[in-house]
Order: sequence, then C-alpha cells, then structure tokens
Amino acid sequence: MKRSLFGLILLAVMPAHAQSTPASAADVAFKALYSEEWNWRQQQFGDSEDNVGSAVNAHIPSVSPQAQTARLAKWQDVLAQLRALDPAKLGRDNQTNYAVYRFQVESLAADVRLRSYEMPFNSDSAFWSDLAYRAERPLQTADEARRYIVFLNDIPAYFDEQIANMRAGLRRGFSVPRATLAGRDESIATVAATADPSASLFYAPLKDLPRALAPEQQARLRAEALEAIRTRVVPAHARLLRFMREEYLAQARSTLAAEALPDGAAYYRAQIRAYTTLEMTPDAIHQLGLAEVAKIRAAMQVVMRETGFKGDFAAFLTFLRSDPQFYPKTAQELLARAAWICKRVDGKLGRYFGLLPRNRFTIEPVPEAIAPYYTAGRGGPDTYLVNTYALASRPLYNLTALTLHEAMPGHALQTALAREQGEQAPFRAVYISAFGEGWALYAEKLGLEMGVYDTPYDRFGMLTYQMWRAARLVVDTGIHTKGWTREQAIAFMRDNSALSLHEIGTEVDRYITWPGQALSYYIGAMTIERARARAELALGSRFDLRAFHDALLALGSVPLPLVEQRIARFIDEQGALPLK
Repeated sequence: MKRSLFGLILLAVMPAHAQSTPASAADVAFKALYSEEWNWRQQQFGDSEDNVGSAVNAHIPSVSPQAQTARLAKWQDVLAQLRALDPAKLGRDNQTNYAVYRFQVESLAADVRLRSYEMPFNSDSAFWSDLAYRAERPLQTADEARRYIVFLNDIPAYFDEQIANMRAGLRRGFSVPRATLAGRDESIATVAATADPSASLFYAPLKDLPRALAPEQQARLRAEALEAIRTRVVPAHARLLRFMREEYLAQARSTLAAEALPDGAAYYRAQIRAYTTLEMTPDAIHQLGLAEVAKIRAAMQVVMRETGFKGDFAAFLTFLRSDPQFYPKTAQELLARAAWICKRVDGKLGRYFGLLPRNRFTIEPVPEAIAPYYTAGRGGPDTYLVNTYALASRPLYNLTALTLHEAMPGHALQTALAREQGEQAPFRAVYISAFGEGWALYAEKLGLEMGVYDTPYDRFGMLTYQMWRAARLVVDTGIHTKGWTREQAIAFMRDNSALSLHEIGTEVDRYITWPGQALSYYIGAMTIERARARAELALGSRFDLRAFHDALLALGSVPLPLVEQRIARFIDEQGALPLK
C-alpha cells in the first residue's frame, strides 16, 4: 500500500457520520475531544497528498518548526485530556475508539518531539514525489481546479520550509544515510528540466476539465496553471535540486543505524512502537526473526524438492533468478498477468468473506520517475501499482503473492472496507501499519486455502515473500542496533530468499532509511494468525472463517492488542450461537 513518510497522518476519505447516542458523560466528553481535534487536524493538513479528498484547506500544510511546535502543543494538550478520562466509563465501542485514538495521537506527538520532520524523505517516499500524486487526481469542478492552482503556487514556500528543516537536520547529524542517496534526485531533476509547462506531470489534471465548464473558463484555468508551473513549480524544483546535489549529498551522514542518530535509541524505539503498536525490544524482534527465518527456510526446502530440482538451495535461488522462463518479456505481460490473478481471486472472495467492499480498483504501472528505486508493487483501495521497470527483476513466481498482498484480498479489500464503514469515528480511517500490513501478509498465505498458487514455483514465491518479511525483523534490527553493514543486510536477504538482486538492494535501502516500518508486516501477520488459531481451537465446528474475517476487518485499522481483544469477544459471540 502506498505510504507517505507521514503515514500516521494519512486521512482516508471516510464519511464522518455520527456515532450512536453516547451512553455516558464520559462518551460525550470523549467525542467532543476527538471531534474538535479531528476538525483542527483537517484544517492543519488541508488538501495535501496525505489528505486526499479534503475540501477544508487548499493550501499545502506548513512544515516550519513553528508549525510543528504548535502541533506538538496541541497533541500534548489532547493527551493530557485523554489521560484525565477514565476509559472504563466509556461504552464498549468507545473503549476501542479510545485505545485507537490515544495510540494515534501519541505517535503523532512523538514524531514531532523527535523532530522527524528534519528528515522528510527516505529511499521509498519523499515529500517532492508525494506532491506528484496530487496531480493524478481528476478535477471535477471549477472550484477543484482553482484549489489545485493554489496548491501549485504553494510549492515554492513548501519546498523552502523543507530545505530549511533538512539543513537543521544536517547540522545535528539527523539525515538520510549517504549510502542510500544515489539516484534519489532524479525525480526532482525531471521536473526541474521541464521546458514546456504543458508537458509537465503537474499539468495533467488540466488537460481533461469537465465539459460543463465554459470554454473561456477552461482556457483561463489552464493559463493560470501553466503560469504557476512555469514560474513557481519548475523553479522550486530547480532550487531543491541544487540543494540536494550541492549540500545534502555532501553533508549527509556516513552511518546507517538509527541508533547513530541524535537520541537515536529513543528514536528507534519510538519507530518500533509506531509501526508495531507494541512495546518490543530490538533484541527480542531480532531473535524472533531468526527463529522464523529458520522455520520458513525448512518449508522452502520441501517445496524446492517438489519442483524436481536436484541441486542445493543456493543453486536453486540462482536458477530462479536467472532462468528466462520466470520473467515477463514486456510490461504489458506483467500487467496482464497481475490483472488475471486479480480477476481469478475475485471469483473466490465470497467463500472467505461475508462483506465485500463496493469500491473497485485499477491496475497501473509505477510512474517512471520513481520506478528505479520503488518497490515491486503497492496497493490501496483505488489503485494497484505494479513496477514494470527492470523486467528481469520482476519474477512471475512472486506475482501471485504480491497481488494477494497489494490488491485482493489484501490492501484493496481491507482499506476499502475501512473507508466504507461510515458509522465509525472518522479518525478510525487512519492507517495503522501493523494491522494493515499484517492483514496483507496474512492474505498472501490465505491464497493457499483459496487454491491460487498453481505450481510449486508459485508456492515457493509465496514462501519467499514470507521469508522476505521475516528476514526484515533480522535486517532492520541488525542495521539499526547491531552494526550491520548494507552489504551484510543484502547478503542475508540474498541467501534466504528468491527476491531479485535489484529488489533486494532497493528494499535494504528502504529499511536503512525508514527504521521500524519493515517490522510491522510479520509481527502483524503473526498476531492475526494466532488470533485465528485461538478461535479455531476454542470454537471447533462452530468456527466460521467468513465471520472471523468480517469481525476482524470491521475493526478498520487498529493497534494489535485490540485484535486480541476483538477475537476474544468473537469467540464468546460465536460460542453462544446455536450449532448449524
């Protein structure tokens, strides 16, 4: 699923329907608190990429230190009010809301307190490329077009604030590691080199304005957009490009570990908590990863023998990485295969889920500007991005697992259902990585039950993806707390999975520059798998898989302890039902 660097501020489009009548004075006070803060948050973050669809504020949010300090003060005040509330006095639904909301605000406050805004990009996501996603949204009305032009004119001031923040980060040694920066400026250079504003990606929404707009109005809006791109957007990218090449690349830190940053141990622990929602130590995560890697490696050996391959594990990985039979010859072949897998899964969903989303998604290639360093694919409720760059690094034996994860029944299903459950408090639409990525990884394994892994190679691809996420527990903590080098991390991933060497390189850079995020997948999936196993054991013949999935997905996106609580209640509810 697509994430910006500010994933915890991601505001999915979700109707803010009122909840049921509050049951107590505590419920009334809690709703007033979160409603006021949520409205303030929408005003703060306006029509940014992280707030797609908002009609509150057309301007790009300020990221200045003054704005960050004001936000921290606001969230600290909210946390003080939350601590003054007794959750036991809330209704059951609001007890869940309270736990979700408090975790969310604590994570937002910690991010500002640790001045994460001074490092506003990584090898996966960047504030400048995030803006490009805003240009992908069609303009449905004249007001939307005017708001978009406001956005274009805001880019120079926004970039200037980001540059000032990055300079402050450089001064205190808080930067992206230099070893991961090669080529990261190319997407900036593409915009900075734009000679014809009408050819800019930022002009794309103006090419297809609604026919209801008068021709002279369309012409005026297009002229204003072209002027903004020529005089504001392109020069802003040129200034950013000079800063990145002349200052940032030269002054970025030579270390890799998060713990090497100022207050690095606290920073990394905060990242672990934000992305796993649990209080786990780096060493405990590292040891868990080693144990899971060994378990998956044994399963991979079994499947390797099913293929009839006679060599050892290392030779099998070399065979998978080099034999042309496993790789698409054209981008269209890769996209078509992904679409076929999606449609095949679509026909099976009703057997595993009672409630399916109304929303439909499309499949698109990853934009060329970011494809060289982007992951293999990314999905959400509206779009499944498939990376068609370097086709020799996009094995088809991994594509079924990738599609289950990013599309159906992974991110496209989970996030669409979360968005459509309008009876929940609006802040419940904010994505929590441990749940969302845990669900998507669980969805990959669910493909075994769905019967969509046709060959031993497909099953090995699924295990490679399981290994990929288990190995992250080892690599992320190894890099950030145990002094691992980039080469050491690459070797560990290379020797234990059938990922292509290109993808291993881009993924390791992602873990280096985005501490903790990679931990959410396997820890989240393990939590869901344990909850299901407990429900199956407790309910026996009463266990209904569709009901289990529906109960889990009805949560939206929550910290992992709430998964345990909900399934405990699910067991009680299902156990009370008469046998069929």
